[in-house]
Formats: sequence, C-alpha cells, structure tokens
Amino acid sequence: MIRFIKGLLEETTDNTIIIENNGIGFEIFVPENVMAQMPQAGSEIKIHTYFHVREDAMQLFGFLTKSDLRMFELLITVNGIGPKGALGILSIFSADELRMSIFAGDAKTISKAPGIGKKTAEKLILELKDKIKFEDSVQSYANLSSKTDKDIQTMARTDAIEALVALGYSQTESVKAVQSVVYENGMDSETVLKEALKKML
Repeated sequence: MIRFIKGLLEETTDNTIIIENNGIGFEIFVPENVMAQMPQAGSEIKIHTYFHVREDAMQLFGFLTKSDLRMFELLITVNGIGPKGALGILSIFSADELRMSIFAGDAKTISKAPGIGKKTAEKLILELKDKIKFEDSVQSYANLSSKTDKDIQTMARTDAIEALVALGYSQTESVKAVQSVVYENGMDSETVLKEALKKML
C-alpha cells in the first residue's frame, strides 16, 4: 500500500500530477482544488495517496491532507460511488464541508457534485452519517497554522454549532440552523450563533 509520496513535482495535466521520486515518475489523480494549489514544477511536495487496483488498471489518487484521504476512502465504500466519483465530490467540497453537509442531511448541496444525483447523495448521507465524527472537523480546523478566509468562516460555524449543542439542541438541529445562516465577511462565532438561534425560534 502506498500511503504517501514525497518528491519533486515534475508536471501537471488536466486531472493528474506527476511526482518524481528516486528516478521514478508517479502519476497521481487529484481533485481540482488540489490541482489549483500545486506549486511550480520542480518544487518538493508531499501527497497522501490511495492505491486503487482493478483488473485493467492500477491508479493512484492523491490528496494534500490525511483528512481528505480518509473521506475519499469512506466515499468509495458507498454503493454507486467509485474512485473517480469520489474525486469529483472532493473537487467541489473539502472533507470538512462534506462532513457538515452529511451531518445536516443536506442532499441538495451534495448533489451539486458532478455525477451525483439526489438519490446517490441521500444514500451517501445514510451510509456515512454514522461513520464520521463531528469532532474530526473541529480538530482539523483547530490545528490549522495558516487560516484562509474560508477556514475562518468554517471555524465560526463550527464554534456556533458546538455552542448550540451545549445549549441542548441536537447536533443535527444545530448544523442545519448554522448552515442556514448567510455568512458575511467578518462574522464571528457569536454573531453566527445569534443568527442561528433566530432560525430555531
């Protein structure tokens, strides 16, 4: 099992990257959002990988974080979602965004991923809701050393959800309420919490 590859970025194509390690070029399929974060050719990178073997091919699928790799591995356990389908989902959503949508039972949002219809999104939610932990999302954001505006937004939402749960609301109710809040730049967790509470009244 090849769990990660560290080496020099040799080149990128439409949906793959090639990493050179000890004279061997590894072709790795990656989500679009990973492709957008690739450095210049010749830079050293580390990609967490899943080695997929079938009768007619052996393929590597890669991600920047272990969290995204774990989510990919969960997605391909869902009947009807193969590696390419899972890659398409993770091109649209980060692992944490997908967890939030699963917790909220938001099939409509998940079905925005290419090749994922409403029925498949509902099946995904049904099969994965008991296999993922809300705490994983919280911890991954707490550990970020460099936070983008999108990370800050997700942290504010996460803190608001935790506060609602502490107030006695169920996790599902809390996620749905916070997801319904229209986030504006600069909103902190307290503001998100207040807006979410209005939705629950």
